[in-house]
Amino acid sequence: MSRLPVLSRRAALLALTPMALAACATVKQPVSASRHDPATVARYGAIPDEPFPLPATDISRVDAKWLRQLVAYDTYERPGTLVVDTRSRHLYLVQEGGMAMRYGIGVGKAGLEFEGSARVGRKAEWPRWTPTRDMIAREPERYGPYAGGVAPGLDNPLGPRALYLFQGDRDTLFRIHGTSEPWSIGKAVSSGCIRLFNQDIIDLYARVPRDTPVVVLQDGPASLVEAPSDYGPA
Repeated sequence: MSRLPVLSRRAALLALTPMALAACATVKQPVSASRHDPATVARYGAIPDEPFPLPATDISRVDAKWLRQLVAYDTYERPGTLVVDTRSRHLYLVQEGGMAMRYGIGVGKAGLEFEGSARVGRKAEWPRWTPTRDMIAREPERYGPYAGGVAPGLDNPLGPRALYLFQGDRDTLFRIHGTSEPWSIGKAVSSGCIRLFNQDIIDLYARVPRDTPVVVLQDGPASLVEAPSDYGPA
């Protein structure tokens, strides 16, 4: 598989191939140890009133840096923009006053990255997932059985919410979504899309409307500086 061309943030946007863009299954890896206060644990608690009642996410061994929190964040992007920093494994929702809501994310493996600008062209609750033809051709044993799609539910790779990224009117096939594999947050293990804890994608989904601008960075935040903050989780 050849590596996709990397788009400069200020360069013209290039077309994306479906090979790089879709949620995928991964290989389980351990997470780091950490302890959290009861309020933080509650934010990742069960959500029983969903169409598919969502269980709590066990964050007892998740590093605090991957949990949702409000941080001081200096950026040229206007409030309301989503900035995905794949190097730091964080997604930022830029807010007023030099602040941002920060979420831990899982990102694409080497060769399956996206960089550039897009917009949220579609939003979906409990979406259906279908692997692309390129994914099936690349790994037929893994993805072939799902060629007809996976129904919404707790085992669906997109989780309870998905934000579909478009460039103009073209679906890039790149998604920001939940995950049935919470251990993968903070790692580069997906087939290109950005995944969040299920409770975090539900929170983010409620905060961003369609046409929200999105900036995806692969080389780190050259124009973005996160400062230490005592503001804590939202």
